[in-house]
Amino acid sequence: MTQDVIFQTLGTLSGQSIGVVTLNIEKALNALTLDMVDAMQVQLTRWKSDDSIACVVLNGAGEKAFCAGGDVRAIYHASIANPNNITEEACEFFTKEYQLDYLLHQFGKPVMVWGDGIVMGGGLGLMAGGSHRIVTDRSRIAMPEVTIGLYPDVGGSYFLNRMPGKTGLFLGLTAYNMNAADALYVELGNYYLNSDEKEPLFDAMAEVMWSQDNAENHQRLSDLLTDLSKQHIATLPTSHLQQFQQQIDLLMAGDILDVHYQLSTLNTELDWLKRAQKTALAGSPISWHLIFEQAALGTELSLADCFKWELGVSVNCCSMGDFCEGVRALLIDKDRQPKWLFADVDAVDANKVTQLVTSPWAEDKHPLADFT
Repeated sequence: MTQDVIFQTLGTLSGQSIGVVTLNIEKALNALTLDMVDAMQVQLTRWKSDDSIACVVLNGAGEKAFCAGGDVRAIYHASIANPNNITEEACEFFTKEYQLDYLLHQFGKPVMVWGDGIVMGGGLGLMAGGSHRIVTDRSRIAMPEVTIGLYPDVGGSYFLNRMPGKTGLFLGLTAYNMNAADALYVELGNYYLNSDEKEPLFDAMAEVMWSQDNAENHQRLSDLLTDLSKQHIATLPTSHLQQFQQQIDLLMAGDILDVHYQLSTLNTELDWLKRAQKTALAGSPISWHLIFEQAALGTELSLADCFKWELGVSVNCCSMGDFCEGVRALLIDKDRQPKWLFADVDAVDANKVTQLVTSPWAEDKHPLADFT
């Protein structure tokens, strides 16, 4: 395997070790390939049951990104070659990606994620699985799937629906770029450090008295990060999400046509909100419907059931949704002129939405049937 992902262990004064995963395709903003996902699944599964590993750290090479998402080009090419069919490539990529995310959520040991720079899509799936999620002055966090005919997957059905008010729906529809304060507000991040503090943090972690008790190790890492974060609270940027929560809730109130009308007629001087408005209105009308279907799941589903729901929707999007056209316009031809299947949100056929959210597998044949 090429060094697209690097695994190292750091020794500590306690005699226990820290497993470090570095996503290492800096020129591609550390976007996840299937090979990277496979390698991480194997190594993290080993570390999970290795008593000498007290804690795991995920970070990205370079200064621009932790991880800008999944590399979906292979899925695109397979789907274009097999129109209206669910491809092996789509099934394999999304299945393995969600298995990796789920492993992180269920890891037991502390998982620290250094969420510096761009954290988008699949990168946010990794980050959400961490127990200790650090954001920095450079963090730019978003779920931009509406721009490629998808919807916020990688567990978004779980974490977006647990955010304050209508924030999750707003983030899904607008691909709004969160800063560190926004991420802390919606609890995607739980600690704030400066982007130049990664090395000092690793040094400090080497001096922690780690044990073989997961609960103790969680507490020790929490204590260290709380201590280091304290000095930066004064330098936190403003959170637009928190400051304008009431307006966001009003903007997102009602059914899909209400929200579309409210966004279409919005007249604002706020640059961040103008950008959010523009992205939402240019997004896939099918994605809009899927994001509303996702929001309607509420908080009833377990994390495991959210991933099962998402896998069906994701593979369906690749075979009969706007995904291929969105990827073509943004990543392949880069003309940024997608020709969506439906002209606007109002024109989307209800049968199409039903097809997209209907699982292609019987429950006992589901690729994630072993998620409990």
